[in-house]
Amino acid sequence: MSTYVVTGSASGMGKASAERLRDAGHVVIGVDLKNADVVADLSTAEGRAKAITEVLARANGVLDGAVLAAGLGPHPGREKLIAQVNYFGVVDLLTGWHEALAKAGEARVVVFSSNSTTTVPMVPEKTIRAFLKGDAEKAIAATKMFKDNASAMVYAGSKIAVTRWVRRTAVLPEWVEAGIRLNAVAPGAILTPMVETQLADPHQRGAIEAFPMPVGRHGKAEEVAEAVMFLLGPASGFMAGTVLFVDGGTDAYFRSDDWPKQVPLSGLRRYIRLGREYAAKKGVKPNF
Repeated sequence: MSTYVVTGSASGMGKASAERLRDAGHVVIGVDLKNADVVADLSTAEGRAKAITEVLARANGVLDGAVLAAGLGPHPGREKLIAQVNYFGVVDLLTGWHEALAKAGEARVVVFSSNSTTTVPMVPEKTIRAFLKGDAEKAIAATKMFKDNASAMVYAGSKIAVTRWVRRTAVLPEWVEAGIRLNAVAPGAILTPMVETQLADPHQRGAIEAFPMPVGRHGKAEEVAEAVMFLLGPASGFMAGTVLFVDGGTDAYFRSDDWPKQVPLSGLRRYIRLGREYAAKKGVKPNF
């Protein structure tokens, strides 16, 4: 029996993941605005600090894993909340729980990304960079030109940034060498309360229904929960920094030739430098 923390545990994919973990016999510490073991508002620094402290207390300082599922959709006028929950509600909490995860020896972490990371066009690079530098105000400001669509850009930008954070962090010695396997799941249009709200909105319904899903239907929260269970289980032991798409084929439909992609000439110097740095740390001679 292991102890996991799940944010966004009261509804949607977070709830499905928490239920799946409990069904498997694990202890789950749920975090949400209500109906959770730890009630905390992840849109504020104070709420995130509360979540960190109370989860550590309930887990006795040791966490076998974490599922960061809490998130807000692209609702107009909620740009500040989207930025705080979707990015800082992941980065701040995982930073605060790092020691507890490292103590487990073999911890698994799943962060909820989104297929919006690859299917929303024109997301400002300034927004992504600002998130990664910890500047939510600048991230939001860079989307003002999009007016009514600014929330969609903040949403996609927050998900791109948090996914880049996952991939960068997953291979850092203090994480990977501590036995922490950090990966992400990228859902598409899953029938959760958030998507149901979008479908009920006449301004968003058409865009949701017209978005290509080659499998021919919306996804189920339980299907995403099964992907989460895989990433939390022993079969994912050799995975670090992976982004697993569960989106009915949408990403593949739009971006079939964009990945895998060979190292471009423009990035060759960085590739060689990083390879040599790694070889030097291991005390071996690089082959390039």
